[in-house]
Amino acid sequence: MYKIEVLGTGCAKCSKLEETARKAADELGVEYEVVKVKDINDIMNYGVMITPALVVNGVVKVAGKVPAVDEVKKMIQG
Repeated sequence: MYKIEVLGTGCAKCSKLEETARKAADELGVEYEVVKVKDINDIMNYGVMITPALVVNGVVKVAGKVPAVDEVKKMIQG
């Protein structure tokens, strides 16, 4: 099972990243859970200074932008 975390305070880009991550995981047909991390201290613990950010299984994959679904699929698998 994949643990997908969306780091962000709830902005429009954060919501879009969550939607994109769910779509990518659904298209891959993998088991996953999405966790929204909104606490700024928790976000900073990942070393992330700009949101939104995507974390897969504890590894920061991207920060500061919303990648395309196909890019997120590679991040999930990779």
